[in-house]
Amino acid sequence: MKKIYFLMGALAISMLSACHNHDHENEHVHDSEKTAEKENHNEHADEIILTAEKAKAAGIATETVKRDTFRQVIPTGGQILAAQGEETTVVAGTSGVVRFARTLTAGAQIGSGTVLFHLSSEKIQGGDPLERAYVAYQNAKAEYERAKPLAEKQIVTRKDLENLKAAYEDARISYEALDPQHTRKGIAVTAPTGGYVKNVAVKEGDYVTTGQALMTLTQNRRLQLRADVSERYYGALKQITSAHFKTPYDDKVYALENLHGRILSYGKASDENAFYIPVLFEFDNTGDIVPGSYVETYLRGAERTGVISLPVSALTEEQGLYFVYLQEGKEVYRKQEVKTGAEDGLRVEILSGLKPGDRVVTQGAYHVKLASASNAIPAHNHSH
Repeated sequence: MKKIYFLMGALAISMLSACHNHDHENEHVHDSEKTAEKENHNEHADEIILTAEKAKAAGIATETVKRDTFRQVIPTGGQILAAQGEETTVVAGTSGVVRFARTLTAGAQIGSGTVLFHLSSEKIQGGDPLERAYVAYQNAKAEYERAKPLAEKQIVTRKDLENLKAAYEDARISYEALDPQHTRKGIAVTAPTGGYVKNVAVKEGDYVTTGQALMTLTQNRRLQLRADVSERYYGALKQITSAHFKTPYDDKVYALENLHGRILSYGKASDENAFYIPVLFEFDNTGDIVPGSYVETYLRGAERTGVISLPVSALTEEQGLYFVYLQEGKEVYRKQEVKTGAEDGLRVEILSGLKPGDRVVTQGAYHVKLASASNAIPAHNHSH
């Protein structure tokens, strides 16, 4: 009997030992799986998955990094001005009260010869200027006609006759200048040339005198860019050939080389009050640029070779750091930090973080950034 009990105990101990070894082996297998899974997850943790369909819908565009030329850039402020000869001031041909012939607002297009104002002298001391001019003309004409036969008889001197003739001609010119513009509403003021209304200097009912400015017309075909540059860049001004500028109202960047732009001059001395040197450019107006507006300006100078640059739209910013997104597969992207250098408004120099051959997202980077937050690779979970 004791022998049977002994055999049964030995069998139980053997079974318990086998179960323990099996559990230990299973635990070891699970640990190995978790380690491999963790290593695999770490290897792909920075991958961003964005399907080709979503990338197309988001307008994703890429550019292959290469070393190329990039110009020296001087960032500064500037102002858009009307080019010389492009503006015309409309003045009053006589004194009178202003009556608007049409609605005149800044930017309105005006054709040559368009009636802009009427100048009325009704109920004003001195009366209608046309009537006064006509009376003066008739009197001067009569005096001259009366003196001509007397001069032939040497009763009137040649000098007096010449003076009477000059007075007659002056009166005739004054009358004929007013006659075509005379209407029932007063003397009409017309546009001497076509263009756009830049500003109106008078209001309805204002009294104006002869020669007073009423409004300014601009042809708006050519504009000027005046950039004010710090004195410390004076030595580099000789190498400035072009410029880019960004407008505040549409945040659009314009390149002068695409607007038939050219540099006119740069100052040889700074302003005595501001310590800035003016640089002046002239360019074609596309119709979207507002004269008088202040713009961000990027003066472009000497070329540098072997520079990596990207469109400004490729960059995203987080807490003062700049990042781009690399496309590493058809649907695989990766976030990459970069250090930036000079910027000309359209492209920015990349000092570090990229190498030739990298494929960078240049349009739609924000959509890739959103995808990185929404499709992160989840950790694999085993349940046993």
